[in-house]
Parts: sequence; C-alpha cells; structure tokens
Amino acid sequence: MTRFRRPPRILLVAASLAGLGLLALTCATPRAVPRSAADMQIQSHPWFHERHHADGGGFENVYGAPRADFDLKALGWVLGHAFQQKTNVPPAVRPLDAAALAVPPAGVRITWIGHATMLLQLPGLTVLTDPMFSERASPVGFAGPEREVALPLPVEALPPVDVVILSHDHYDHLDEASIQALEAHHQPLFLAPLGVDEIVLGWGGRRVVALDWWQYVDVGPWRIHGTPARHFSGRGLTNRDGTLWASYFLESTDGAADVYFAGDTGYSEHFAEIRERLGLPEVVLMPIGAYRPRWFMEAVHVDPAEAVQAFLDLGGTHLVPIHWGTFDLADEPLQEPPALAREAARAHGLEDRLHLMEIGEVLELHAAAVPGAATAEPPGP
Repeated sequence: MTRFRRPPRILLVAASLAGLGLLALTCATPRAVPRSAADMQIQSHPWFHERHHADGGGFENVYGAPRADFDLKALGWVLGHAFQQKTNVPPAVRPLDAAALAVPPAGVRITWIGHATMLLQLPGLTVLTDPMFSERASPVGFAGPEREVALPLPVEALPPVDVVILSHDHYDHLDEASIQALEAHHQPLFLAPLGVDEIVLGWGGRRVVALDWWQYVDVGPWRIHGTPARHFSGRGLTNRDGTLWASYFLESTDGAADVYFAGDTGYSEHFAEIRERLGLPEVVLMPIGAYRPRWFMEAVHVDPAEAVQAFLDLGGTHLVPIHWGTFDLADEPLQEPPALAREAARAHGLEDRLHLMEIGEVLELHAAAVPGAATAEPPGP
C-alpha cells in the first residue's frame, strides 16, 4: 500500500484547521438488494417524530447537553493537538484472505477493516459500515489525520457488497474516494441519513436511500432501521448540522443475530430507547475512541466506560469496539481505548462478551471458523 510521507508540522496545523478540527467538531449467496433505490419502500414506525429537525432547516441534538461551539478554546485545542507529542501503538493488522471471505459464512461473520469500517457478512446480505479506505481523513490529500495502520484488504478485493450504511458526513466516516470505489466495483445500495444521500448522489452513487430516525427499509431477509445518535454533522465551517447523523439496527426476519451499529455518538438515553422499541441486539458495534478532552468530546463521543454502559443499556450479547486505533483524532493515545474498555468490561463481569479485534481479524458467530478466524458463541447464563 502506498503511503504518504508525513508533512512538516506546519502543514498539520493547516490540516487541523481544515480537517481535524472539522472531524472533532464537526460469491455464492444470491444478492437480495433491489435493482433500483426507487423500489425501496421507506416506512415509519408509529413513534416516528421530527423533534430533531431544526426550525429553518437542518438538525439538532435532542439528547443530553449540546456540544461545545467552535470557539477560541476549541481552536486552541485543535492547534495544540497538531503539535502534541505522544506515543501511539496501533493495533496489529492481519492481512485478509479474499478467497476465504468469498466463502459465505454459515452464521454471522464480522471483519474489522479499520476505524468504523466493518464488513458484516450476514445470512442473505453483505453490509459495509462507514467505508473509509483512504490514507487521510481530511478534505485535503497532503495533510490531516493519516492512517496509522495498513489496510487489510482493498475495496476491489472485498466480497460483493450489497448494502453500505453511512452514519454521518464527517471525513473519517464519509469518504469520497471510498464511495466511488465501492460504486465502481460493487454497485451497492447506500443507506444514508437525511442530507447525506445528496452528497453520495453527487459523488456518483446510483442507488441511494435516505432514512430519518425511526424509519426502516426491508432488504432481503433484513429490516434495517435508522435509529438515533447523539452527535452532529458538517464537512466545513458553514454547514454545521445541515445533514442528519444516525445509528442503525439491523433486524433479521429469519432469526439470525440482530446487529446494532452505533455510528459515532455520545452517551444518552437513546440506547435504552432503542432497546425498548426494537429489542435486544445480539451484536453491538460501539465506538470507544476519540474521547479526550472530555470538555470537548463528551457531548459527541462515548468514552470506553460509557461504551460498556451503552452496551448494557442495549442488552447486547457481543460487544465489538470500533472507532479506535486507525486515525489519531484526539488526545488519548491509540492504545488507551482498548485498555480502558477491558477495565470497564471487567468491572461489569463482561469480559467474555467483549471482542477487541485486530484490524483484519474475522469473528465468526454461530459457525465453524474460516482459516484465521476467531469464533464466539453467546455466553452462558
């Protein structure tokens, strides 16, 4: 994989203002996806509401305290982060075997590509979350947060991707080159929060469906629900909260393991609300990184202890941490989130439910392992 040379620190300052600051603020199985997005019937739950729609357009947080505004204190943190000296120890990388992934799993197969990008091979459907395959999470290609670990597999080597789910428009979750590569090689159905669909369409995505919170679509044997998150949006300084942010609940209609993808979120009562309305997910993909300093990040990013509490709120069986170890986006070193997640899981007696994966690691649930894969079954009572 070609890697950029790291630029001088002065360029990182510029990238922080343009990119990092915006991030912190701002095969064998038949494909079951309809040929056209127009064929998708968007349905709303009885409890659907628009309280998160802001007067005059855009969206607003309705869970917990609002995030901090981008003021002089925040600008000082951005500049300071660009010059911060710390030692990062990224997770190990396991190069993926494309041929092994091409064999359909007997159960649920989960592969961590890095950051919030997870390949979910589910019965009857292959899903990719927040695809980020570029070298930098930045609006510019020469500077900004750089990938700290190699990609385990390029886009073109993935098994056929049926659905891509997008949580919001920040650069580390929504990447133009990755969307275009997926369109070129896989022609997936893109599910996006309101407003993010227009970005994807502008980049050449041909099958794009926009979901509000508490709306859903049926795709093959899966019902995919758009669910709340406590976050914000914006790819620049002038379009704050102009598009929606979301999490997703993937509900099997055939009795397979339900999956919850938290996207990017702060802690709030929305986790318990999702459990009450949609049930207990077996697999919870939960962010654990980019949480320091808390005065700035608490409103939009859970820390590892909050991630474990959110998992308890959801009533999940398997906790798979995401959103750590790939890009240096905050003050904590890359190796801190998994260590604190282990401590929090141990405090709640959840060690056997926590799956801290290496990048490129494959987790098989309810199935015999493929070569190099880890396996897990639901813990006993």
